[in-house]
Amino acid sequence: MARSKKRYQIEPQSPRPLLYIAQILEWADAHHRRTGRWPTHESGRIPGTFDEKWRAIDENLRRGQRGLRPGSSISRLLAAYRGHRNRKALPRLKIRIILLWVDAYHHRTGQWPNKRSGPIPEAPGETWSGVNTALIAGIRHLPGGSSLPRLLSERRGVRNIQDLPHMSVAQILIWADAHHQRTGRWPKINSGPIREAPGETWSAVDSALWACKRWIRKRTSLARLLTMHRGVRNEKNLPDLTIRQILEWADAHHRRTGAWPKRTAGRIVDAPGENWHAVGANLHHGGRGLPAGSSLPRLLQEHRGVRNHKALPRLTCARILRWARAHRRRTGHWPTRQSGPIPDAPQETWGAINSALQIGGRGLPAGSSLARLFAQ
Repeated sequence: MARSKKRYQIEPQSPRPLLYIAQILEWADAHHRRTGRWPTHESGRIPGTFDEKWRAIDENLRRGQRGLRPGSSISRLLAAYRGHRNRKALPRLKIRIILLWVDAYHHRTGQWPNKRSGPIPEAPGETWSGVNTALIAGIRHLPGGSSLPRLLSERRGVRNIQDLPHMSVAQILIWADAHHQRTGRWPKINSGPIREAPGETWSAVDSALWACKRWIRKRTSLARLLTMHRGVRNEKNLPDLTIRQILEWADAHHRRTGAWPKRTAGRIVDAPGENWHAVGANLHHGGRGLPAGSSLPRLLQEHRGVRNHKALPRLTCARILRWARAHRRRTGHWPTRQSGPIPDAPQETWGAINSALQIGGRGLPAGSSLARLFAQ
């Protein structure tokens, strides 16, 4: 018996209901109240409807389906009826209008805008970054090939750090000479603006010299340039020191002042730019060609016999008693801490001996004194 065949008939789908602009706007307003944002084609399902989705609504608006006229979109609809900015159909820009915004920004802040200056209050929805992009790419009916810095440079004379003028060594030296004549000092990297070149700074000059920018052909620095062409002392590349040279400066100091120099003696008159503090530091740490581990007092003690108060010779009770007996034979009484210098020990005093006995310095045990030593 032949199997009977069932015939399946596919019933046509019921047509989708018509859409109206007012209804779509009502759904958009509800979305905005709920989320704080206007819907896009990616906003998913529409709450309160059976199966409507924003992607389908956008497609219907574009193709003119479900009773709608073609050629629209959610973005265009919201731009037309709710004033929401449509990023795919931004209004035209004109150089004249941009310059009005620029002047308003400068009047308000005292500065010129750049691409990081944020929103433009005079044009809600516009940003300086967007304007800069439009000037570069030539979109929104602008010619392109420009930028915000270039526009400000051409129309307002603002310095464009992306297109700085060429620089030469001869010009830098002219600025340096003027700085020296005006201030009595040679410029450094932190000397600030260059009065003879508005917009230039000594820091920018040093950067250009170091990176070979702005048509500088040989890598150098401001300090090296002034050393080479003006003989200015370069603090980062100082000449080596020698023990002989330091001793000559010390002898000259002693002849001039009657005292041997200390680290606190200040500038070295016979060596412009040098000072005793720096010499002592290099002796201690081993800089500028000197070995480490010495000091200015040690150097003067070793080579000029100057008493080093931080490395006094050791004392013994027997030696102190010999000096004391000699003092008694000369004066008829034992010395006290007020007895002054010890003739038998140049640079020693009875006050210093008494202090060493009390505190236990210079190899002596602590807790004694001249009086106790003599009593014992």
